[in-house]
Amino acid sequence: MKPRKIPMRMCVGCREMKEKKELIRVVRSPEGEVSLDPVGKKPGRGAYVCRSADCLKRAIRQKQLERQLDVTLPPETAEALTKAMEEAQEAGNG
Repeated sequence: MKPRKIPMRMCVGCREMKEKKELIRVVRSPEGEVSLDPVGKKPGRGAYVCRSADCLKRAIRQKQLERQLDVTLPPETAEALTKAMEEAQEAGNG
């Protein structure tokens, strides 16, 4: 039996290729709302970022998320994303 192909995606923060399951998806919904998508099933345009707040902050600072999602990120949305990522990190490490 042939081994299954592992989907690879690039983190928009550190620009490294990683397995899709190691990354977390940031999605812009059809309504234009930007949020984390831990399951990867939400409808809309997605960008992948490492499961670290540092990579997310870098992607926001360098405007990579805005470019990938074709949206302008208001500061409160960027803060909410960072906070959600930090909470997810704590939950994963705890």
